[in-house]
Amino acid sequence: MNLVHLLLRSARWQPDRPALAVGKRPVRTYREMASRVAKLASGLTHQFNLKKHDRVALAMRNCPEFYEILFACWHAGITAVPMNAKLHPKEFAYILENSGAKLCFVTPDLQPAVPSGIAVEDVMGGTESSPADVDPDDVAWLFYTSGTTGVPKGAMLTHRNMLFQTHAYFADIDKLAPGDSALHPAPLSHGSGLYGLPHFAVGAVNVIPESGHFEPAEIFELLDHWPNASFFAAPTMIVRLLASPAARTPRNLKTITYGGAPMYVADCLRAIELFGPRLFQLLGQGEAPMTITGLPQSEHARRTHLETCGYARTGVEVKIFDDQDRELPAGEVGEIVTRSDCVMKGYWQNPEASARAKRGGWLHTGDVGSLDAEGFLTIKDRSKDLIISGGANIYPREIEEVLLRHPAVAECSVVGRQHPEWGEEVVAFIVKRKPVGTDELDHLCLDNIARFKRPREYRFVEALPKNNYGKVLKTELRKQLSGGAASPAAPSSGRR
Repeated sequence: MNLVHLLLRSARWQPDRPALAVGKRPVRTYREMASRVAKLASGLTHQFNLKKHDRVALAMRNCPEFYEILFACWHAGITAVPMNAKLHPKEFAYILENSGAKLCFVTPDLQPAVPSGIAVEDVMGGTESSPADVDPDDVAWLFYTSGTTGVPKGAMLTHRNMLFQTHAYFADIDKLAPGDSALHPAPLSHGSGLYGLPHFAVGAVNVIPESGHFEPAEIFELLDHWPNASFFAAPTMIVRLLASPAARTPRNLKTITYGGAPMYVADCLRAIELFGPRLFQLLGQGEAPMTITGLPQSEHARRTHLETCGYARTGVEVKIFDDQDRELPAGEVGEIVTRSDCVMKGYWQNPEASARAKRGGWLHTGDVGSLDAEGFLTIKDRSKDLIISGGANIYPREIEEVLLRHPAVAECSVVGRQHPEWGEEVVAFIVKRKPVGTDELDHLCLDNIARFKRPREYRFVEALPKNNYGKVLKTELRKQLSGGAASPAAPSSGRR
């Protein structure tokens, strides 16, 4: 099935309902959006002579035209290549070259970074065309990884993959109706854009904030305006909402889905207090978009299993493998692997990386975790972030969870530093809400975790380095350990 039919079905069924809005103002009905999408698709194929399976890139801030171009690509059987609007010009250039994109749409603010881009109006002269027939395994979305550990790779997401994640939304997260709405403060080039699809499928309205990005006060206003509103947020966004002077319990909030980085238990409890049990935690990757495990609203309501990221989503298998790709029993720690119809086709023009990532028919996520007897998954850390000190494995998240219990700690991140005797030692980077001493933090750790896991040094910083999706860049923190001001917890000369 061509994904464009999610839109066209709603346009036939309820043509006069709003499909797209900016702020509090509807800007397209379903009839208008479907017509524009068909004309754009015609322009792509006739005016620019694009063929099925060609690639079209999107260098765009959040705006209604993003979705129109996305659906127009699918209407024409073309692969869309959405790019995060915060990328560096060199990163844009790399993706454009690597993907072989024949065309790139750009919003005016990004024209200096992508000078070869064109505007939507340049393609609107076409007449309406019929949707292309596509194979379910044709690539619909070429998703480039954030590239924090090397050159970005293009995950090939098919029509089958994205239809599966849309159905999984209905099965696991929420039942939607035409009167519902979806806010998009997070980048449409990422998870928020994917979760527009189930809303288009039922004729709900997709709302782009007037600012085009995430502003906490604006989000609270929109949550009071639009009925049955849902949105996707990275955990850092939820933390900012909680800290906003505008923070209040929204009148019309239906669901917040969150994921993409760790949500610490302390932050989750604060979010439940403000928003109520309307949170759904998901684990996914660009290679298995938004759909590996989930912790449903019912668990948030009971405040149970908040330290986990839930259990396997509907139609998804999740296991823990050792370094020989053998399944481990419940409670054992190893690499998280998954398989489902949501797992990518492979990496674009990179068969070696595809074979490594999907060996044995399982997607190897690179995340380390364990499954309990009930099937709840606990993520320890990325394998590259594991700290090995004195032969013992130390998982940074365990320490971060403890440090965040202190009311003076706003954010923290734990990394390992080379040590001549122990191999590695623990260093904690702390963003403070108010003054706090290292002795207080040390006592907190010693009261809750084994002595060998406590940080040997605390570094107080104004902010943690993050990528465009809100993930802390631990590689950057490790680089900082060679210099800069330090707040030692104890000498690092061998005391355990």
